[in-house]
This record gives sequence, C-alpha cells and structure tokens, in this order.
Amino acid sequence: MATGSPTIKGPYRLDTGDELRIVVFDQSELTNVYKVDQAGYVTMPLVGEIAARGASTDELEGRIQSALSTRFVRNPDVTVEVASYRPFFILGEVSSPGQYPYVPGMTVENAVAVAGGFTPRANERVVRLSRQLNGVLYEGRLAVTQPIRAGDTVYVGERLF
Repeated sequence: MATGSPTIKGPYRLDTGDELRIVVFDQSELTNVYKVDQAGYVTMPLVGEIAARGASTDELEGRIQSALSTRFVRNPDVTVEVASYRPFFILGEVSSPGQYPYVPGMTVENAVAVAGGFTPRANERVVRLSRQLNGVLYEGRLAVTQPIRAGDTVYVGERLF
C-alpha cells in the first residue's frame, strides 16, 4: 500500500466496471457497448479478450485496431469512448453512505452532495481517499474541493470537536 494519492492529471484509465462504446467503422457487427470484466478485459467478436485495465481509451483503440488488422479487417478505424464510468464509494459521516455513479469532473463536495450531505459530526474540510491503480492501493487525504476518480473510495471522518 502506498501513501499519498497519485495525481488526477493525465488521461482516464479504464478498469473493471467501465462500460465502453466501441465503434468499428463499417463493421456494425463489432460496434457495440462492452463492459470491462473482472479480470480487466473487453471481449469482442473475432478477436476475443483485449486487455483494457489501466489503458486510456486511445491506447485501447490501438490494441483493438492491431488485433483486428492482423487477420480480420483491413485498415480498421476504431473509436472507444466511455459509455458509463465505474461507481465511486463513499463511507463515514454522510447521510447515505454507499455506491454511486461517477460523473467526470466530480469533486469530494459533489460526492458528498450525492450521498445526502454531511452529518452534523462530519469533518467538512478533509476526507480520506483510497484509490487503486495498476494493482497498487494508494491512500491519502484530500480537501473537499479536490477531484475524485471513478472507483475511488471516499471516507468522511468525524471532526475533533
């Protein structure tokens, strides 16, 4: 387990639970919405499993194009976009802790609002955050104005007095 929180900067990284809209131009039987499975793969007709965990949408496009062009489609034109993001989780001193849909650009404050707001005992300034990236669990503290990512677990603690 690493301390600190890896930066939010950079492209969105895919993981289990993300639903992807994959369009293969002129190949309607391949164009569909696919889910990243528990093992971190997207399974498509013709090419089978393609590793998606930790990849950006651009990187996954390249992997799919490469797999298709080897035997199936001449010069495939592939587009990948996130159809729905994996959820985030919020625990502790909020009115309704649980799992909620992630929206790009979401901050800790937004997450708390979705969970019904702070309880009267909540620390309204800083939260604890857990984030898993490439198999490594990062933990750290965040101000409530900071952004979160899909798959994050936010823990709102009690204030001291």
